[in-house]
Amino acid sequence: MAHSCIFCIAFWQIECRFFSSVQRGRLPPAQSFHGQFSLSTGEPLQCHSYLSGYISLLLRAEPYATSRFGSQCLPGGGAVGIENICELAARMLFSAVEWARNIPFFPDLQVSDQVALLRLTWSELFVLNAAQCAMPVHVAPLLAAAGLHAAPMSAERVVAFMDHIRVFQEQVEKLKTLHVDSAEYSCLKAVVLFTTDACGLSDATHVEGLQEKSQCALEEYVRSQYPNQPSRFGRLLLRLPSLRSVSSAVIEQLFFVRLVGKTPIETLIRDMLLSGSSFNWPYVPVQ
Repeated sequence: MAHSCIFCIAFWQIECRFFSSVQRGRLPPAQSFHGQFSLSTGEPLQCHSYLSGYISLLLRAEPYATSRFGSQCLPGGGAVGIENICELAARMLFSAVEWARNIPFFPDLQVSDQVALLRLTWSELFVLNAAQCAMPVHVAPLLAAAGLHAAPMSAERVVAFMDHIRVFQEQVEKLKTLHVDSAEYSCLKAVVLFTTDACGLSDATHVEGLQEKSQCALEEYVRSQYPNQPSRFGRLLLRLPSLRSVSSAVIEQLFFVRLVGKTPIETLIRDMLLSGSSFNWPYVPVQ
């Protein structure tokens, strides 16, 4: 864990970058960087200014409000169709990439590093977004059945495939039971994104430092917002390693084959990153 003095210096640098970004017109001049910042629930962030400022920027980077995540995709009345859930999945993947593009430090990395980090962590970010927007994961077997009808598998592969779906469902449900708030989700996603496990990073030490800063922000936030839950921070962190137990290939086959066909998900993520907010469906690979 980084020492608090180092952490303060790091977030002083965030402040400088934030204000210079406002001056250059890259970010809207919202509320002051110091003081309290409000969550999506309207409750203020009660912690040090450099911590609340960093978390506030993570929250502001979200392209969709949590309450609107699925409202534009899923019909009322509880009926969920395959096209609706696939559209929601596409929205969640785009949200993860667009969020990363707008959080502190990530845009300053080399583009090759940005692509490498997102290619490795997209499935973990997807699971976190699925839990945050309360994705109806009970429909996953229905999606699988539809997919298996279009592309039959052997009995053994079907069993393995359905087992991976069960793991995906379990991870989403376990996150839901923790009642993770929006600030915690943003910090968890930053901890996941800034990983040195990505291949070919130009400066792994820098990325590791960003992960430590995000983890420190989460710890201080949880300590100040949930003082009566001393084990909460540890319980949140313990959920992260198990996210990798969810097969990215299964998520890709389950939710995205209908949208992008045989296009590799890595190519889709790269094009989302490079296209930014101008990315549109239907998807056509960039040549």
